[in-house]
Amino acid sequence: MNSIHMRGAALDDTQAISALFRNQIAVWQRLTASGRVEDVAYDSLNIYERWLHGGPWMSVETAAIHLSHLLRGAGIPLVVEAEGKIAAYAEAYRGTEPEPFGEHIHVAQINVHPDFANAGLHDLILNDVLEQARIARLARLTANCIANDGQTQSLYTRHGMTAISRIQRYNLPAKSGQGFYKVVEQMAENSQQINNWFMPVGRLGSSRQQWETLWPQTWYSIAEIRERRTHRLNFSASGQEALIYCQQQLYNPRAVEVFMWSPKPLTVQLLTALRDWTHREGYRTLVLSVNDDMAKVLGNEAEADGYYEDVYAVKV
Repeated sequence: MNSIHMRGAALDDTQAISALFRNQIAVWQRLTASGRVEDVAYDSLNIYERWLHGGPWMSVETAAIHLSHLLRGAGIPLVVEAEGKIAAYAEAYRGTEPEPFGEHIHVAQINVHPDFANAGLHDLILNDVLEQARIARLARLTANCIANDGQTQSLYTRHGMTAISRIQRYNLPAKSGQGFYKVVEQMAENSQQINNWFMPVGRLGSSRQQWETLWPQTWYSIAEIRERRTHRLNFSASGQEALIYCQQQLYNPRAVEVFMWSPKPLTVQLLTALRDWTHREGYRTLVLSVNDDMAKVLGNEAEADGYYEDVYAVKV
């Protein structure tokens, strides 16, 4: 094999990175007007239909927008070149959160082309990002892993990473409640707003990763995404401030997925206010991903749906 080279991604890499992700899709499908799933050619899908197969990397158009966002400072996009082509892509985010995370680099994803599955590129990427963290004098390298992904777990443990937190997803009924709270729309996109804040709800990935993915109105040029109800809110309840992003679920319009950033962990008072506000907005179910400590705040009405991720970390 020719020399392997890892570098920062550039906008000129967009087409190759998009192809790397699209290569993972075995069958392209869409729903007919009658609700039936049909197999179709990729070229017959519109941008949104491609998006539904895996997000912005599914089309060159949206991939360019996403990569441009990262290159302007939102994240750290990386590529590995081997045999004259893009063999792997990785995406990382630098952030600062309260312990146990501290100042860290979070590896959001690693995608390796099947032709290079045994070339050690996963290890190369983690070693490189770990070295970046050392140079920047950060406290930790972190990454999330779906609970039943044994291969990724083995990769992380091989690099000295251990599970430090578990994030589990719950459904909680929206409900009218008593208490005083204030809520206003919050559109400012600067991630400095959440610097060293907790992310007590929705931390499926790092706090910075979730912010840069969700908060900016990056995808409002796509009509189908723009039409989904989303709310960017500044909440204040019993002295606790929080920035909260709520998004209507795609196939269950009466359910809303919640993401929260706050100087403090989740409290019963803030949760009561959130349940009341969502009920007034016509939702019936809140979808909340929280760690084990925050799950205790949800109370007995919360029902786990069986999905969870572990957060792995290693000190630099």
